[in-house]
Amino acid sequence: MCDPPSRLTAGKGAFVRISQEQRRARIGVRHRLAGKAATPEEVAASVVALHGTDPATVFLSAGARLTAPGPEPVERALYADHTLVRMHGMRRTVFVVPAALAPVVHHSTALAIARRERASVLKAFGAGGWDEARLKDLEASVLRLLASGDATTVELGRLEPRLREQVTLAVGKPYEGVVSIGSRLLPLMALDGLLVRRGRAGGTWVSGTHYWSLAPEQAEWAAHEAQAELVSRWLAAFGPGTESDLKWWTGWTLKDVRRALSAVGAVAVELDEGTGYVLPGDTEEVAPSAPWASLLPALDPTPMGWQARDWYLPPEHRAELFDRNGNVGPTVWWDGRVVGGWAQRPDGEIVWRLLADVGADAVAAIEAEAAGLAAWLGGIRVTPRFRTPLERTLAS
Repeated sequence: MCDPPSRLTAGKGAFVRISQEQRRARIGVRHRLAGKAATPEEVAASVVALHGTDPATVFLSAGARLTAPGPEPVERALYADHTLVRMHGMRRTVFVVPAALAPVVHHSTALAIARRERASVLKAFGAGGWDEARLKDLEASVLRLLASGDATTVELGRLEPRLREQVTLAVGKPYEGVVSIGSRLLPLMALDGLLVRRGRAGGTWVSGTHYWSLAPEQAEWAAHEAQAELVSRWLAAFGPGTESDLKWWTGWTLKDVRRALSAVGAVAVELDEGTGYVLPGDTEEVAPSAPWASLLPALDPTPMGWQARDWYLPPEHRAELFDRNGNVGPTVWWDGRVVGGWAQRPDGEIVWRLLADVGADAVAAIEAEAAGLAAWLGGIRVTPRFRTPLERTLAS
């Protein structure tokens, strides 16, 4: 195992301490929640990547951070300019990342996931006669079809019937289910850098149906160099954070995390939960902004940025705000802390509930944020893909 990165000394061997208040001040400034961004590309860069498992999250996370929120600039960046790219990445999660970062995510993370996923697919479908050669033949067929134009998963299944072949997984278990080879192969090809999701296939911006396209050529990175670059981006946006935070966020081994921290010269600091790390030169205090309020969506990258969350999300609120799999629901923020949750009712009304006493100024600021969100949604109904107890209660 790699040794931990060298630790900063200050005075007689003490680490520089970064307080919880300082960490919350960094959230407001660096995640563009206290001072808004002009473009979706700036928003994505400020948090490294936007969560894209739920399509609505991308638009709502951007809207919470834009000076002029709305779906149009996000759709333009995704589907016209291609300055934002939807891809599988950390923890096998779908993210939307700045185009320049896509090769970094691919070589640092996605390729390793692809190797494990390929073995899993062959194991799951092996009884049905699928081996590596047959899988490669089907991949080649998909690539030939997409060379003639983009297509949805359903359209590809019509053109290539083998994609519709099914197998039953986890027979006899509570989570038994039937899956098609296409439902596993197409995401695997995306992890391998062969395909990319581009273009919305009908519906509104909350739709989860997209066209598959052939992936463009991208820059080559050595895996360890890409991992160092990704850790540098994470520390710039989320630092200070612990090794455990980074291990959880990336989905890497502790060895990979420590090697990347060492490669970027990460500096150790003292946090309430133990040793954290920042980039060199990032131990100075960040000037707090004016108090800010925000309504962040389910799976927003800010609450999902760290494994240890007590410094911004009181433990007693978690049961209301998270589902059983650890997915955060819509949250209400006041000056760097989660203070409640919000939801949208069937008629489109934005409703919210405080879980802490924050005072009249905070309530007024939260009301203004809710009104602004309702205005730019323009009647679109958003229901989180992963629903949490408080969101369900408020939405009913």
